[in-house]
Amino acid sequence: MGGFFDGATIVSMKTERVRVIAALPCPANAHITLCDIRQMKIQSQERVQDFARLVGGDDIRSKRLAFVTGASLARIQAKRLTDRPGVEFFSNPDTALNWLREPEAAIDGGAR
Repeated sequence: MGGFFDGATIVSMKTERVRVIAALPCPANAHITLCDIRQMKIQSQERVQDFARLVGGDDIRSKRLAFVTGASLARIQAKRLTDRPGVEFFSNPDTALNWLREPEAAIDGGAR
C-alpha cells in the first residue's frame, strides 16, 4: 500500500477485503496477512482512525497480521492502529513472512 488515502478508498478497500477473505478456503479468522506499507505516506488523523477501524474490527480478523514499514514516522503511525495480539511490525518483508509462518507456540510463548 502506498500514497495518501481518502475515506472512499478505505471503504472500497474494506469491501474488497471482505469479498476476498470470504473466498479463502480456511475457516473464518484463520488467515494470515502481510501488509507492506513502506510506500505509504503519513496519513491524516481521520484516515488513521479509518484504518484503525479496518484493522481492529472483529468482523474479519487475521490470525496474524504483519506490517512491513519504512520510515519511522509511518511505523509509529501504523503502531497506533491496533494493540491486539497477533500483530507485529517489521522493516524486512522476509522477516515478516517468516514470523507469519511460525508455529503458534513459537509466536505465543516462544522466543523469536
